[in-house]
Amino acid sequence: MAKQEDFFKKVISHAKEYGYIFQSSEIYDGLSAVYDYAQNGVELKKNIRNYWWKAMVQLNDNIVGIDAAILMHPKTWKASGHVDAFNDPLIDNKDSKKRYRADVLIEDYCLKIEKKITKEVAKAQKRFGESFDKAEFISTNQRVLGYQEKIDAILSRMGKSLENEDLADVKLLIEELGIADPLSGSKNWTDIKQFNLMFGTKLGADEATATDLYLRPETAQGIFVNFANVQKTGRMKIPFGIAQTGKAFRNEIVARQFIFRMREFEQMEMQFFVKPGDDQIWYEKWKENRINWHKSLGLGEEKYRFHDHEKLAHYANAATDIEFDFPFGFKELEGIHSRTDFDLKAHQEHSGKKLQFFDHTTNSSYVPYVVETSVGLDRLFLAIFSTALENEELEDGSSRIVLKLPSILAPTKIAILPLLKKDGLPELATKIVDDLKFDFQVTYDEKDAIGRRYRRQDANGTPFCVTVDHQTLEDKTVTIRYRDSMKQERISISEISSIVAKEISFKKWINN
Repeated sequence: MAKQEDFFKKVISHAKEYGYIFQSSEIYDGLSAVYDYAQNGVELKKNIRNYWWKAMVQLNDNIVGIDAAILMHPKTWKASGHVDAFNDPLIDNKDSKKRYRADVLIEDYCLKIEKKITKEVAKAQKRFGESFDKAEFISTNQRVLGYQEKIDAILSRMGKSLENEDLADVKLLIEELGIADPLSGSKNWTDIKQFNLMFGTKLGADEATATDLYLRPETAQGIFVNFANVQKTGRMKIPFGIAQTGKAFRNEIVARQFIFRMREFEQMEMQFFVKPGDDQIWYEKWKENRINWHKSLGLGEEKYRFHDHEKLAHYANAATDIEFDFPFGFKELEGIHSRTDFDLKAHQEHSGKKLQFFDHTTNSSYVPYVVETSVGLDRLFLAIFSTALENEELEDGSSRIVLKLPSILAPTKIAILPLLKKDGLPELATKIVDDLKFDFQVTYDEKDAIGRRYRRQDANGTPFCVTVDHQTLEDKTVTIRYRDSMKQERISISEISSIVAKEISFKKWINN
């Protein structure tokens, strides 16, 4: 646990030191759980967003994108259920005066049990070596089975209690498990109460007559209210999808773990409209599609797992999370939900406008069902960044800090480095930069010894370094260095573009 916490602190520190993420309003001591994406962070975030958009919209003939407004008519949130049901169960510790989400306290307790399973597996793996069968061990070892049964029982009870709004039993569960305040160790808890997470604002110059609005807590509703417009203008036929990315806002009382849980965040969502009765078929298809998309980034298949929901939202008939192994354990990265026809029917009822699809083959209309995929862009950023950061031990006994970002996502693709700041090398290096920057994000660096510059680019995540030396003046060749392998080879200047383009090809990565 201590090692994980130390590593996570290094992730946060590295993100600031190398211009990826800053605390918002830092000169005024910051704003809690709000962050700014810095010069490298904004590039990485944009590249992640583009990788999602290309896979979701560009590669699918039946999916289109929109960009709905953040501010929406207040009836939107009444129809969606957010006004009445968008709540978190909160509990206060009487001694520390700290506030927590009750469900997160219980989930964190289960995570500690899960770590015991991980330890048992690691010990067995060490004992049995290459003959170790992990799946068989987990399914047969009595201690592991006991731990897992305890986790399942706890989460099942919590899910049912929350679904039945039995907050007293959720508190009783916390007390029975002996869960203490993570900061003070106190077990002196208040009763649990529900707290609505939406940020309120007003529309209008005169406060007395201004309309009460909300900052959107999710991007999905902007898709649902535009269903008919998109379907008619795009001549879309069922099944089809509408995708969008954008900011959402939640008044999280307990926002923590860096950019994992923030008050202002970005979602990448797609709502896929299907014929009633086909929803479970498409639900399974999108589960497979989305897990394969995540795995294409090469972060490691063992980093992902599905977690089916014990407690379903009021609109869903099936739901699962793709969880990722963050530095603080497995947590939700993307949600996949079969939302039935709840959303379109609710907006149809509250607006008085038809939100149906006319099927010419059957000469009848129906309200489509919806399968949703929703991934947190900030969480995905954290997953990629934390997995990429390594303190790598080298063969010569030295070490280096390297950020092994997928090259297609790296903020800067190429660093051009003149060996010396004289003899015409900087001028030639600058000319190479000017030629390449039309196609790639390129940086120029002439400060310090070449080895130190390599290390600086390694830590920044730059996949290629190109060194311009005196031989370049003679035969127009340069040394290209690969970040991950540190391999170096001599190539002509004219080859730089094709080598980099091949490595960061979307087609190559998505087909991994």
